[in-house]
Amino acid sequence: MDNMYELAKQILDECDGKICKHCLGRKLSKTIEGTNNIERADKVCSELDINLDDADCVICDNIFHKLDDELYDKIDAKINQLGVEFNTFLVGSQIPKDIQKRDEELSEKFGLNVETIKKEVNRLIGLGIWEKYDKDAEFEKQDIVFNIDLTDNPKVRIQINPLYIEGKYNKFQRGIPQTKWPCSKCKGRGCDECNGTGKQYPESVEELISEHFLKLTKGKEAKFHGAGREDIDVLMLGSGRQFVLEIKEPKIRNLDLAKLESEINEINKGKTAYHNLKLCERPRKAQIKQSSPDAYKVYNAIVKCGEAYDADKLEKLLELNEIHQQTPIRVLRRRTDMVRIKHVIDLSYEIIDDLTFSMQIKTEGGLYIKELISGDDGRSQPNVSEILGVDAVCEQLDVIEVSEK
Repeated sequence: MDNMYELAKQILDECDGKICKHCLGRKLSKTIEGTNNIERADKVCSELDINLDDADCVICDNIFHKLDDELYDKIDAKINQLGVEFNTFLVGSQIPKDIQKRDEELSEKFGLNVETIKKEVNRLIGLGIWEKYDKDAEFEKQDIVFNIDLTDNPKVRIQINPLYIEGKYNKFQRGIPQTKWPCSKCKGRGCDECNGTGKQYPESVEELISEHFLKLTKGKEAKFHGAGREDIDVLMLGSGRQFVLEIKEPKIRNLDLAKLESEINEINKGKTAYHNLKLCERPRKAQIKQSSPDAYKVYNAIVKCGEAYDADKLEKLLELNEIHQQTPIRVLRRRTDMVRIKHVIDLSYEIIDDLTFSMQIKTEGGLYIKELISGDDGRSQPNVSEILGVDAVCEQLDVIEVSEK
């Protein structure tokens, strides 16, 4: 007998001949050539003149019999029930632990480094889905995951992975927060104060785009991830601020983003606008939130003074460079109290009247402009009020550029 069949004979002896073709072929995958485990087992059966077609497998309890038309009918029914679209998928399975244990013990006994039974089950189910739907299995990133429970009667569950849309937004109207703001009284539960909405403000940059995506994708929930944020009373002008919109459990994934962008902008005209919408991957969430050393922002501020200022002193503002800012009083409740060192990169000004002037300022990301102007009771050093020798406040602030990250 050919030496390559010696291992097959030993495995058959160990199982008293009670082993299915899947399990035998899997253990011989490094020993006998073949396009699949059944083909390898058939070679053994032919060489040894045995029949394993009806074998009661002591390894897997014939679990592969469950990978039949009835299982794929259940998969199809679940897809139709959810109405889910997908282009890529992954298969996961649950099989009895005792089966996995017997499979591992047999491999250990003969020193075999071969595919596990769970991997074969997943691979075969994935092959069946590919043949039926012409969709690709993806291990790194996939639209949905089929979870197949084979511990008893097969059960099918589908995990729908999020959809991520990247873009930039503008905000043209003051009083709109970037994200949904829970009511300060009821914390989002709904009360008389918020007319049962659970919201402090009726709309947000997030909601004005997400409601359209949720409707079209039939998603469960949306989450907005911005590259920083502006205050509620600050406009976001210029080319806009980067963001990623995450749609959880979207049933529809094939979207005409250019058409949707145009429709959303028309509906929100005068409030917000969204640009360059495109699909992206999960890591972009973190990437746009991380400030790089080269990140900067450009602001236009209208500065109002409590009394007439000395116009000659405005020249000293051009010398602003390193700013030491202790966490502003207005955000202490949600930010760590610490001193941050930021830099002014460029600054220019224009006189409006004896009490007012405008200031365009380019800074490192994270510098608080309102406090740079007022001084925030000395927590921001140096500051505009101190340089001019008069109390000054930021009467109006616009973001006109946010560098990309």
